[in-house]
Amino acid sequence: MGLPRKSLCILSVSWFSVTIFLGSFSFVATGADYTTVVFKGCADQKFQDPSGVYLQNLKNLMSTLVSQSSQKTFSTTTSGQDPNAIMGLYQCRGDLTTSQCYSCVSKLPEISDKLCGKAVAARVQLSGCYLRYEIVGFKQVPETEFLYKVCGSAQASGTDFEGRRETAFNMTEDGVKSGKRLFYTGDYQSVYVLGQCEGDLANSDCGDCVKSAFETAKDDCGDSISAQVYLHKCYISYSYYPNGVPTVSSSSGTGTRQHTQKTVAIAVGGVAALGFVVVCLMFLKAVLKKRSASKHEGY
Repeated sequence: MGLPRKSLCILSVSWFSVTIFLGSFSFVATGADYTTVVFKGCADQKFQDPSGVYLQNLKNLMSTLVSQSSQKTFSTTTSGQDPNAIMGLYQCRGDLTTSQCYSCVSKLPEISDKLCGKAVAARVQLSGCYLRYEIVGFKQVPETEFLYKVCGSAQASGTDFEGRRETAFNMTEDGVKSGKRLFYTGDYQSVYVLGQCEGDLANSDCGDCVKSAFETAKDDCGDSISAQVYLHKCYISYSYYPNGVPTVSSSSGTGTRQHTQKTVAIAVGGVAALGFVVVCLMFLKAVLKKRSASKHEGY
């Protein structure tokens, strides 16, 4: 019998504990939204390191990953020699530029040190990127290992929701399989979806991972109009707007625009998960930007 999936504050898994950061959220988007902490997972085991070699290898690893993030949105590397080697990687959300990726990843070493200290393995998830590292030989987990989920408190009404969501899910699965970046955002009849896999997965494996995440969302979140599910190698997010994405008049004088802050507040209802709100906000902005670009290409 497996561990129950939880969307509460802490999910403990023998050698690894995942903490979800909950709190109130004021819906004001800033340029640094993608650096908000969503959750962290820290191994219970700590470095036994009287010579300091592990911590030096970890420091070198972090420095290399941060440097690489200014050039590409995914990278993996190893620092040190066996038996003291440490493997690590980072991944940025698929819609971020390399400049934004660097800004996000450069926050992670300090955050990881504060949250996980001398843990022999850790994962820190921000709303726009994540970093994970582990000592070589650390216990491996399946690609579809469940990490955490958040389900929106509002429930969909009517008979169309499940069919629309299923179509949107299938679009996302096909999108990550056929794309080069293992990243997809799109919408189908008011259901906005996002899916992304870790950059070293094969396209077919990415599709399988995303499918597993969607199955988790359906099984555990039911008819919630919004949800976010993180597995070890992929994550998905969706939001449903049965009355359309709300619009408001822009204070900048450029006319009516999509007001994503208010939209996300409506979509997640009573959910108080800060990371969930921010990621939904950012992925919705990406979807709307993608739709706008597609319209302009048609002119």
